[in-house]
Amino acid sequence: MMQDINKLEQMYKAGAISRREFMKRSAAIGMVLAGSGIMAAGSAQAAPKKGGRLRQGIGNGATTDSLDPGTHNQGFTHNLVCSYANSLTEVDGEGNLIPELAESYEGSVDAKTWIFKLRKGIEFHNGKTLTTDDVLASINFHRGKNSKSVVKELLNPIESIRKDGNNTIVFELKSGSADFPFLMSDYHIPILPEKDGRLDWAAGIGTGGYILQNYEPGVRAEFKRNPNYWKPGRAHFDEVENIAILDATARQNAIMNGDVDVINTVDPKIVHLLTRVPNLKILEVAGLLHYTFPMRVNVKPFDNPDLRMAIKLSVNRQEMVKKILSGHGTLGNDHPISASNRHHASNLPQRAYDPEKAKYFLKKSGMEGVNLQLSASDVAFAGAVDAALLLKASAAKIGVNIDVVQEPKDGYWSNVWNKKPWCTARSRGRATTDWMLSLLYIRDQKWNDTAWREGPEVDRFNELVEIARTELDEAKRKALYVEAQTILHNHGGAVIPMFANHIMALSKKIGHDKAISGNAESDGNKSAERWWFV
Repeated sequence: MMQDINKLEQMYKAGAISRREFMKRSAAIGMVLAGSGIMAAGSAQAAPKKGGRLRQGIGNGATTDSLDPGTHNQGFTHNLVCSYANSLTEVDGEGNLIPELAESYEGSVDAKTWIFKLRKGIEFHNGKTLTTDDVLASINFHRGKNSKSVVKELLNPIESIRKDGNNTIVFELKSGSADFPFLMSDYHIPILPEKDGRLDWAAGIGTGGYILQNYEPGVRAEFKRNPNYWKPGRAHFDEVENIAILDATARQNAIMNGDVDVINTVDPKIVHLLTRVPNLKILEVAGLLHYTFPMRVNVKPFDNPDLRMAIKLSVNRQEMVKKILSGHGTLGNDHPISASNRHHASNLPQRAYDPEKAKYFLKKSGMEGVNLQLSASDVAFAGAVDAALLLKASAAKIGVNIDVVQEPKDGYWSNVWNKKPWCTARSRGRATTDWMLSLLYIRDQKWNDTAWREGPEVDRFNELVEIARTELDEAKRKALYVEAQTILHNHGGAVIPMFANHIMALSKKIGHDKAISGNAESDGNKSAERWWFV
């Protein structure tokens, strides 16, 4: 059933069927979902009302977390900043880009100049009026020479940024970028107040629907509603409490016992159990989320391309989708662009479990009987340790010995991911192909967790991403992105075996819009702003 839903949503997003046909086909599926206790995006909801305290159990968080937006690297900090701050633009529940703090935005014919006009009269929580100086400080914070921000390279295409009067910001890019306004919705780039010429990020003050009252990194964050919020019909709760619950079983118990009203990142294997709880509903959205096993190619033995290919061919993807996702997802093909993306390389053959071919590449690598360590934690994704064990079992059949190292949940994203040679990881994906590839795969990006930075394939890949960014002819642009995906598929360091649905468990007291964002977990991490108690 869920595979039918995924396929239908992907066809609609890819433009293969019309909205009318989508609604027609989904109607019957919706009846089945209602009977099973699963609610798909598009289900009717009661009208919003104000009040109550929303308690969210979030499957991420670490004691090393900070309010510094340039360091945010997982769901807890993403949801945190989206609760108390806004960006220039946002991605809505249907995946469309809409203005947020910007009233409008417009690009030049060559997409090299972008003009954003700010909304007037918006105030920060401390009463300060939003100005162009705040926007300049918020963006330049990530661009500075000494910046350690994870999005520094993502913003590298900006040649200059200036204000034009009191409410206009002008971006001049080094080359055209048709998707540039999407980057301004990134949760790393909230618009925060400027103070004495610097960004005052440590104050935890924004323009968002909620005012931050208390923040204990890795533990909880508490908010109260902003009485002067500028968005009509948003931020309905009186109070919001986000609680870091890293253990999947503990999250399950918390929602079943009524200790929280919402949990994100539900383990697919327990969905059928939660549907039996009378006061709960499951909200499932197909999106861009994918699970990965990044190999750092600058560390032996992962610098050997034949060994990497042997590992990719030793992964039983069908088994992982069945046993780890319980069918709540689709196969991955060792690149990060999902079938719902209009640039998806649909003609690229699906990589399958092929022990004989894997043995050929292993022998070619000269590493038969090699011993490898794979760091894993379920904080990476629900079932990550089990997925690592499945990979260990299938790889053993070709002569690769994998020692699965179960890492601590706290600090996993700061101490293990993007540091240890091989680990489990996930990416929520991004709204555009350029954003996805630029954030995680181009040569100099801090989040290039495969350290894939040298060689002719890397040179060609980076060239393709840069050219595609400026190409305004959609057919030519897709061809460039297809070639880029093919290079990642064949030469990259990431094993990407599956795309997973976003699965959340909610109290039936929670209402939400018909369209739920698949751009990130928790309705694009806008749950506090967009949801309400019925």
